[in-house]
Amino acid sequence: MKTPVKVALITVAAAIVLAIVGVAYALSQRPAEPLSPEGEKRQTVRTDSHVLDDGGPDAVTVVEFLDFECEACGAFYPIVEDLREKYSGEITYVVRYFPLPGHINSTQAALATEAAAQQDRFEDMYHRLFETQAQWGEKSEETPEVFRGIAAELGLDMAAYDAAITDPATLDRVQADRSDGERLGVRSTPSFFIDGKPVVLEAWGDLEAALEKAVEQ
Repeated sequence: MKTPVKVALITVAAAIVLAIVGVAYALSQRPAEPLSPEGEKRQTVRTDSHVLDDGGPDAVTVVEFLDFECEACGAFYPIVEDLREKYSGEITYVVRYFPLPGHINSTQAALATEAAAQQDRFEDMYHRLFETQAQWGEKSEETPEVFRGIAAELGLDMAAYDAAITDPATLDRVQADRSDGERLGVRSTPSFFIDGKPVVLEAWGDLEAALEKAVEQ
């Protein structure tokens, strides 16, 4: 076998292994039972939550708490995209931030996405961060310049982007999602809720099975 071919095959195999490991990790992480402190309302969705797909008043609501640097979230990304297409018009898909402290760039990625959202470009940034995760994930230091570069590639108003990144309200918005997640019992990412109920991921296909059941009801 020629060396270039061998290298290509090894690269593809490594990518597949990483994806499988990421998904397997996610499947091993059960969400905790929702916490309901006395007098405190649990919120899976708020009026300012970011909606990727709005299926209307009768749609099933799917909420994902995610960390853009999380490899398991990256592995679930194509699965989620397939489900969004399959159940288009039947679900409302909501994304909420849950940056994990062990990921150096997770908060920076969330800030970049929220800054893009202020220019109505949330979904564009959402896609680009997962598409480029391997380039900026697992770093030893924050790399805000990488996210600024992505914002520029997307054609965002960079003055507005920079102002949003430094505005404490942007970080507050990210932290508000995380706080809601903590109150709901979220401990790992991705964590999914369907019509307010947590989805327990124990085996391949559990997310789709839960979604299919909810849609059919």
